[in-house]
Amino acid sequence: MKKRYVCAIWAALAAMPLAAQDKPLVIAHRGYWQSRGSAQNSIAALIRADEIHAYAAEFDVHLTADDILVVHHDNDIEGVEIQKGSYAAIKDLTLSNGEKIPTAREYMEAARRTQLRLVFELKPHATPERNREAARLSVELVKEKKLLPRTDFITFNLDAGKELIRLAPEADVYYLNGELSPKELKELGFAGLDYHYDVMRRNPQWFKEARVLGLGINVWTVNDTALMGEMTDAGADFITTDIPNDALKWITTTYDSK
Repeated sequence: MKKRYVCAIWAALAAMPLAAQDKPLVIAHRGYWQSRGSAQNSIAALIRADEIHAYAAEFDVHLTADDILVVHHDNDIEGVEIQKGSYAAIKDLTLSNGEKIPTAREYMEAARRTQLRLVFELKPHATPERNREAARLSVELVKEKKLLPRTDFITFNLDAGKELIRLAPEADVYYLNGELSPKELKELGFAGLDYHYDVMRRNPQWFKEARVLGLGINVWTVNDTALMGEMTDAGADFITTDIPNDALKWITTTYDSK
């Protein structure tokens, strides 16, 4: 989740290690899906997040039984379990905006045409072996599309997280589940914590601990500007939200007008 820039000099700086920000960076949760003509995890939502100049778009990825990476949040689509079924069983199903369910390959290809940083959430799979295989195929795809320099990985699964760190040591990998302290994350090689705001409210000391250890801090899913202020004042670098346009306006009012 390194800072995104809109010109060549800033793009070069984006590859540098994470540093504390003077204002939070906005991650569009499943893209800017509340915009007209969009749907969660749709390519339209990805494009719309880019159009409003969000820092990043987050998206969810599953591996089908026949090893196709698919972008979708829920475990099933119209009663078909993604991880237990074949890609053929879901390839013609559509999202609420009429788009077909995108493969991760299609999504990443579309992402190449944007300025966005990409937050690639690898969903948990049934076994350690499938988690590692999903991680391997994910890293291979991102490298193939030459998007690793602007892709961050996030996951709730430790097996997947460790494998992502092993396979892509140059990438930032964040952990989502919320039970590990910043010290434990640092020891495992994670770049930061990506925790629900309730977790951070219960463990406010983790903001300072993460900062001291050089870890990034993202908080999800923050859909209220008062809460955005609370988390930012506590030390969050990134805010993941379903209302990225409102969040960007709030940042402009709160920070850029000073």
